[in-house]
Amino acid sequence: MRFLLYNIRYAAGIGRKFHLPVPYSGYFKNTNGNFKKIVDFIKSLNPDILGLIEVDAGSFRSAKSNQAEAIAQELKHFHIYQSKYSTASMVQKVPVLNKQGNAILTNQRIVSQNFHYFSNGVKRLVIELELKDVSIFLVHLSIKFRHRQYQLQDLHNMIKNLKKPVIISMCYGVIGSSNYSLPPLSFTMPTATGNPPIPAEPREDSSILFFTARKFTSPIFRYHRSNSPTMPRWYVILRL
Repeated sequence: MRFLLYNIRYAAGIGRKFHLPVPYSGYFKNTNGNFKKIVDFIKSLNPDILGLIEVDAGSFRSAKSNQAEAIAQELKHFHIYQSKYSTASMVQKVPVLNKQGNAILTNQRIVSQNFHYFSNGVKRLVIELELKDVSIFLVHLSIKFRHRQYQLQDLHNMIKNLKKPVIISMCYGVIGSSNYSLPPLSFTMPTATGNPPIPAEPREDSSILFFTARKFTSPIFRYHRSNSPTMPRWYVILRL
């Protein structure tokens, strides 16, 4: 089974063009050109499970199309999507921002799904997806160190009593600190010889996977860097 974790940045792209004519203006441009490249790239990896961070659910950028749904159709996967912000958040009243969320896609049978929200931070969403043999948690942590620590404690409380093997897939900004330690559990940091350190580059978004090591046989992690000047740079593949 192949699990791909990828922050697609709403297909807004990266590099010099992303910051023209003004810094970060790429977040407010049409994204369909970049999105097609991302879809083709994901299809080439043929994942069984796909964790998507920073998905546009239908703003003007994506021509009112839900990017998670569009990718799921291409892969012939099931998908679940949820806004990063709770229904009570003021962000839900802001155009574009209220179409931003995360998603999990899979070709496996979905047993159940739940959406949790952390008690701290602006980005509070936790997606929980239960499959036959594993439970998956997808989260985009706060960039603030204090909020991250509260969020990790909340996450620990969500998973500590689960009986199934658990995959926790998380993406984070690295402003302030690179300390992402969870409270004591049987979790192992997925590093391997030849892989870049985590986070890979302190000034960029990066991704990390934790897993309950005792429940899996020889999981293999690979951290990859895209060479495309328009696609997000880092993605992670877990093979079980």
